[in-house]
Amino acid sequence: MKAAALHVGPWGRCMGSECGPGGSQSRAVWCAHSEGWTTLHTNCDQAERPDNQQSCFRVCDWHKDLYEWQLGAWNQCVPVLMRSTAVQRPTVCSRGEEGIQTREVGCVQKANGEPAEDAICEYFEPKPRLEQACLIPCPRDCVVSEFSPWTSCSKTCGIGLRNRIRFVLAPPLFGGAACPNLTEFQTCQPGLCEGEENLYSLRVGPWGPCSVPLPRQTRQAEKPPREGSKRSRESEKPPKEGNKQSREGEKSSRGGDKQVRESNKQSIGRNKQMRDDEKQYQENDKNSKEGDKESKNGNKPSILNRKLARGNRKPDRPSIQADQQKQQKKAKNKRKKEKIRDKSKKKLRERGKTKDPETRELMKKKNKNRQRRPGGKFWDLQVGYQTREVTCVHKNGNIEALSFCSQEALPVTFQACVIPKDCDVTEWSEWSACSKDCYDPNGPKGERIRTRGVSQFPIGGGTDCPVLEEREPCSPLGDAVPACIVYNWKTTEWTECRVDVLLSQQDRRRGNQTGLCGGGIQTREVYCVQANIDTPPNLSSLKSKEASRPVDSELCLGIPPNTTQLCQISCPVECEVSSWSAWGPCTYENCQDQTTKKGFKLRKRGIINEPTDGTGNCPHLVEAIPCEDPSCYEWLVVKLEGCIPDNEKDCGPGIQIPQVQCVNSDGEIVQKQLCRDAILPMPTICEVPCPKDCALSPWTSWSLCSHTCSGKNTEGKQTRVRSILAYNAGEGGVQCPNISALQEVRNCNDHPCTVYHWQTGSWGQCIEDSSNPSTNLSVGRIRGDDASCSVGMQTRKVICVRVNVGQVPPKKCPESLRPDTVRPCLLPCKRDCIVTPYSDWSPCPSTCEEGAKTKKKQYRKRIIIQFPANGGQDCPEVLTQERECEAQSVCHGYRWKTHKWRRCQLVPWSIRQDTPGAQETCGPGLQFRAVSCRKQDGGQSDVEACLKFSSPMPPLTQLCQVPCQEDCQLTNWSKFSSCTADCVGVRTRKRILVGKSKKLDQCKNTQSYPLSETQYCPCNKYNAQPVGNWSDCILPEGSRMEGQLGMKVQGDIKECGQGYRYQAMVCYDQDNRIVETSRCNSHGYIEEACIIPCPSDCKLSEWSNWSRCSKSCGSGVKVRSKWLREKPYNGGRPCPKLDHVNQAQVYEVVPCVSDCGQYVWVAEPWSVWKVSNVDLRNNCGEGVQTRKIRCMLNTIDGPSEQVEDYLCDPEEMPLGARNSQLPCPEDCVLSDWGAWSPCSLPCSENRTHERVAYPIRKPGKEKTCPPTTEAEPCKLNRNCFHYSYNITDWSTCQLSDRAVCGNGLKTRMLDCVRSDGKSVDLSFCKELGLERKWQMNASCVVECPVNCQLSEWSTWSGCTHTCGLAGKLWRTRTVIQAPQGDGRPCPSQMKQWKPCLVKPCYSWRYSAWSECKSEGAKCGEGMRFRNVSCFVSDGSGQQDSSVVDDELCGDLELSVDGDREIVLQETCTVPCPGECYLTDWTIWSPCQLSCVSGNDLGFGSVQVRSRAVVAQDPENLLECPEQELEAKPCTGGQCFEYKWRTGPWRASSRRVWCQRSDGLNVTGGCLAAAKPISDRSCDPPCTKPWSLCTEAGVCGCEDGYTEVMTSDGLLDQCTVIPVLEIPTAGDNRADVKTIRAFNPIQPAASAPGRAGRTWFLQPFGPDGTLKTWVYGVAAGVFVLLVFIISMTYLACFCGCCLCHKSRSSSPSDGAYWSDPSSYMVPYTCPACQKLEQEGLKRPSQPQPQPQPQPQPQQQYEAQIQQPPSSQDDSQLEQSLPHFETLIT
Repeated sequence: MKAAALHVGPWGRCMGSECGPGGSQSRAVWCAHSEGWTTLHTNCDQAERPDNQQSCFRVCDWHKDLYEWQLGAWNQCVPVLMRSTAVQRPTVCSRGEEGIQTREVGCVQKANGEPAEDAICEYFEPKPRLEQACLIPCPRDCVVSEFSPWTSCSKTCGIGLRNRIRFVLAPPLFGGAACPNLTEFQTCQPGLCEGEENLYSLRVGPWGPCSVPLPRQTRQAEKPPREGSKRSRESEKPPKEGNKQSREGEKSSRGGDKQVRESNKQSIGRNKQMRDDEKQYQENDKNSKEGDKESKNGNKPSILNRKLARGNRKPDRPSIQADQQKQQKKAKNKRKKEKIRDKSKKKLRERGKTKDPETRELMKKKNKNRQRRPGGKFWDLQVGYQTREVTCVHKNGNIEALSFCSQEALPVTFQACVIPKDCDVTEWSEWSACSKDCYDPNGPKGERIRTRGVSQFPIGGGTDCPVLEEREPCSPLGDAVPACIVYNWKTTEWTECRVDVLLSQQDRRRGNQTGLCGGGIQTREVYCVQANIDTPPNLSSLKSKEASRPVDSELCLGIPPNTTQLCQISCPVECEVSSWSAWGPCTYENCQDQTTKKGFKLRKRGIINEPTDGTGNCPHLVEAIPCEDPSCYEWLVVKLEGCIPDNEKDCGPGIQIPQVQCVNSDGEIVQKQLCRDAILPMPTICEVPCPKDCALSPWTSWSLCSHTCSGKNTEGKQTRVRSILAYNAGEGGVQCPNISALQEVRNCNDHPCTVYHWQTGSWGQCIEDSSNPSTNLSVGRIRGDDASCSVGMQTRKVICVRVNVGQVPPKKCPESLRPDTVRPCLLPCKRDCIVTPYSDWSPCPSTCEEGAKTKKKQYRKRIIIQFPANGGQDCPEVLTQERECEAQSVCHGYRWKTHKWRRCQLVPWSIRQDTPGAQETCGPGLQFRAVSCRKQDGGQSDVEACLKFSSPMPPLTQLCQVPCQEDCQLTNWSKFSSCTADCVGVRTRKRILVGKSKKLDQCKNTQSYPLSETQYCPCNKYNAQPVGNWSDCILPEGSRMEGQLGMKVQGDIKECGQGYRYQAMVCYDQDNRIVETSRCNSHGYIEEACIIPCPSDCKLSEWSNWSRCSKSCGSGVKVRSKWLREKPYNGGRPCPKLDHVNQAQVYEVVPCVSDCGQYVWVAEPWSVWKVSNVDLRNNCGEGVQTRKIRCMLNTIDGPSEQVEDYLCDPEEMPLGARNSQLPCPEDCVLSDWGAWSPCSLPCSENRTHERVAYPIRKPGKEKTCPPTTEAEPCKLNRNCFHYSYNITDWSTCQLSDRAVCGNGLKTRMLDCVRSDGKSVDLSFCKELGLERKWQMNASCVVECPVNCQLSEWSTWSGCTHTCGLAGKLWRTRTVIQAPQGDGRPCPSQMKQWKPCLVKPCYSWRYSAWSECKSEGAKCGEGMRFRNVSCFVSDGSGQQDSSVVDDELCGDLELSVDGDREIVLQETCTVPCPGECYLTDWTIWSPCQLSCVSGNDLGFGSVQVRSRAVVAQDPENLLECPEQELEAKPCTGGQCFEYKWRTGPWRASSRRVWCQRSDGLNVTGGCLAAAKPISDRSCDPPCTKPWSLCTEAGVCGCEDGYTEVMTSDGLLDQCTVIPVLEIPTAGDNRADVKTIRAFNPIQPAASAPGRAGRTWFLQPFGPDGTLKTWVYGVAAGVFVLLVFIISMTYLACFCGCCLCHKSRSSSPSDGAYWSDPSSYMVPYTCPACQKLEQEGLKRPSQPQPQPQPQPQPQQQYEAQIQQPPSSQDDSQLEQSLPHFETLIT
């Protein structure tokens, strides 16, 4: 073992300087020890060292175009289980088996397919997968139908066969079981044959190929000796060979000889006319001259026609030069032949030999300048002949001599035919020019065509023509090719934004739509224009608008732009102003000009919310009151200093010096020197009480002025008060003043109540300011846009108004505050209307519209792309023009023109000379005619045009008959004569004898040749009846609802109201055939009025008023609501989301913040002390003071009016009473405590805050003042609070009252919250300087309720059916604008239908094939015929079609089920007696899919047809051919399921069969493993009378018998069950139950049903003894009776009475009444009942007056409530002995 080994790494990237195979790549090679670590290279064997470098293919990007992956085909699907042998395959296949299929994938060169390295292709694309999963379907067995009934016996005597056959429904698939035999045979023998059985039959073979007769000289030279006829020679052929040929003939006849079929196709005209006299023609074998004219059809190149039609190809005409050469060659050959023919005739005449018929024919033609072979340049018609073989066949199939077949005349063995010619075509023409003549790399390609013509059409079954036209895509190339014109969508400008279309039905704003704003809808028009690539970019938009001419919209590709969009009209912002300030001081109007002594007091208010169009629309902001002695500056007393006693004493009178500041009229502090002219406030006199003086409190502040102004009846007053704090001493002290001196009153607001202000009108229209042209120019240059072109001027009216009076002279108002009356404005530019040029005229309708009598019109239009504005030029009134189309040209169409039939050509005389009557030139033959192509106007055209655009080419040949001398010739039948009236008289038609037939006696036989026919005139009766459903309700055309103000309201297209619905009428004749509705005097419809209900929108009430804010301080909510008045119906606008609790209300909730200072407590001064513990001497002691507390509305002037107390904060309410000590004289008197100082934040109990009081009266000697400072610790949420901002939620989106939707505003509120959760005034948070980082307002959008907008109804479509009852006309509409928001939804009905006029469905149909007849022989090759007739039906498929006159189908193309090739006769085979043959092919089965549980497995669908074997003789069964089966794939199909079905058991067997899901019983298809059992034979067999084998496989008894089993469990016998009749509800003996013996021979009367079924039980055995079980039942019944009696007694014993026999000697014992329970029981035990019956009386108390007789119930109650007397006991004892037995 080596210690080290060489290792290699992966190959690196291919490197190199050039692309291709010249690259190189390297890899690492190293030596590694067996333990894994790397070692030196010398430790490894260097001889084995692999290469570390190699050449490679360097891939470059351009190799992608040279190499590609080549994908091989997927191989066969191999089961997965075959790969793993351990896994066992399932026995039952349900769905299929999983498999894997592989394929080969390799990299190849695109040019030549040479293989290349996979790495090259992997460089660009991963290698495709080599394997994929597949499914191997389960084997599907062949499925066949049930057998048909047995046929009749193949022989009328002797031993024959009868057959029954079935057909294949589904072929075997995927390895399923093959089909079983489709035929079953059964021997039959109707009876013994009288005489000898006929063993031989004359058989005719198929017609041979069409041959050209040999020239006469050759024929005579090669004429063989006439020692035997051809038929005798043929009859002497060996039997084996004949048999072989016979079978071959049969085979060829079955397959059908193409040439024979072609030559045997008869015309429609011939067969239609043969309906009258064909039978006579066939029976008598006599052909009149009529037969010559009857045939109008022959060979049809229909396959060629179909090819031409499919390819839509137009072949070229053959070259003229080639035609001329061919014609010259033909003429030359013709002249040579005529010379030879003339010479031979001359020799014959010279010899004077007898002239044969052929010679006479040639002599007749000598002087006739007729072409021997009629036709055109496209076909070469030549008459030939064909023969057939006639043989005599034994019933075993052997051919015998003709002499064995006894028959008077042998069948004809020759007939005329057309020599077949194959199609011959010319060379391909040059490719046509490309249909596209411009260059467009992205657009669709053009097409070019080349064609070839037909030089020889196929005749007589020759090879069909190949494709005559080829097409291929193309693109024009070259520098001179112009680029294709490009078309683009273009739009007009948007119309004005409209809000009215969004209003709901009940919106009150629909009545007045002025001032609407918010979201709306605007529209525009979209049109298609030619893209102008050469337009210079510097052209103005106006010029480009003018250059855009509308073109057909179909030229523009891509999705057109939107025609509607949402828009926004800005809502005007209303001007919002603040409250009035307080009246200011009396000031000059202008402090700079103080010459006038006129002054004003002013009050002002500010603008809170600026309006949209400036402050001009705001109310006045300043009000003025005239006043006297104005001043601009005055002194303001800030505060008064402390009272300083005079003469430097400690107490007594003194003064207070005021501290003042200089302020202006606005209250602003200014320099003090400005107040030099103002009166400086003087010091105030005051008094410091001495210890014995009366102590008074300081004056309160002045109250609010009682009136804002003073007049005659009103005068403003202010008050202030003070109170007594301590009384004076009895002696020496200053006494307290009386009560009146404790209050002071002063006048205030003494100015008169005459308030003035300036009032402004609205700004007028912007007009041009001609005084300032330079400004106009400069502004226009500066703005440079279209919005404004110059500066104008606006004016307004300004007047002076006295409040509550009106306009006054301007001098009453301050002139300095007068608003402006003029302001500059921007003049908008004029906008002229711009329209596009007229579009091109719309194309006239197609030049080939037949039957169009009305003149068509063509239109053109122009589109407004800019509407006029600001006085611009108006739009033109005419936007569309129309004119009549020019006269239509003649329709281009093509038709076949048929020429006269040529002479009838017979089979050459050399062929028919041996037949009887050969010397006479007569019999069947062929005749030709020429066919040419014509235009509709009669002009000549190429044959290819008719092949392409016209109906199939008429036949060129037809069978004809040259009448013999003895034949009768008659004309065609005339038309029937007309009837004078329905149901009256007869009508006739006639024909006459022509030629020599008039003289022949046999022709005058009117029975054989009737010359007239008579019919009764038809009796036409018609009746009309409705058919089909009622149509949709259809409104009258053009009914649109106009909205308010003459504008169409969006979504209000009138789709409701009264309309009409229709039902079709159908007309039938007396034979129940559908006819035109006009026959019933009906216009085809029943019309009925109907109603389409109009949509009703959801109706809500108006918004209620906003509720008050839920909190009086801080953040709360306010609510408003709408109530549901009416729900939407009929597709109206839906309601918005309703409240989930109350489904009839819509709420809108917005946050609100109430100013915490809005309501304040106001306390009045304390009352006079009420001393409770009075020191009368000193007038002091404990006392009580009270004061009134009121909640007041706070205004800018202070508290103004009293409100409810609940609006103020109860926690902040001051005390209304206080207990205190009234100071005695010489006591220190302190003021009231001041407010607590604020706690420093953050709150901490280590910190304190304090309040102070100051001494008002100093104490006397030896007395001190109490502390004037009080402190307490700062406790959180008690006297110290933290504060923070609280932000509310956003409100709902708030719109203007004039808006429906669109842009709105949502708000939220800021609230200051204390740390204990209480909302407080915002000033608390502001004072702390807290950060306010939130945005309070935000824009928002309310979705617009856009109603669904629909297009107009389209025009009615064509009828879905061209005829019949089910035809419908449809019209549709589309959604132009889908609903948005709460808009009205789209209606569900986007399509409407109404019935078409009912028309009969006429069609050509074949009759059934006639029986196959072999003319002149018993069997062999024959013909069968059918006719084509006109049928009528109602198109429903439920009514059988009826035959009508062919004239009614005259307008239809002659085709049957779409096939234009009409075949009225075809060859067939008549089997010879004893012959075994195949049936005709069945029709193709329906398409069937491979399914499991109704799911398609994806293997496609298949349909099948089959042929079964029919045998006639038991001896020939071994020679029968094999049955045949054909399957082919098809499209569509359905799934069929197969299930086992079972019948009822009959004895030990039942029928089991397989059934297809469509109800068809089949063989095959069902799983054999799941087949139910059909036989349940028992072992041992059931031989007992009335026994049967049960489903469990054991012996049982029939109904009405019961089983008697032996000890080992086997059936012993079946015995009859006795009948227990249980009457039914209808039995009149319902109360009687009988048991009767059952007669086993009689069947039960109620056996069929279960309702009255009889139950049987038989107690007696066969020997008449009782069965053992009867004793057991009797014993059980006895025990049950004893138990029932005992229980009855016990129940009575425990009832309401207890009866017992005393066993003691006590006289008190006996039977007595007792009441063990408190309630009554109406029944008693028997002993007590007996006592009652014997009339035991209860003793009653004697009464002075007779009592009323008690009721029985009352008497009974009385009895059981009294104990019986002793007399009753004795009587009871005597009556008890006979009850003892019962009681025991």
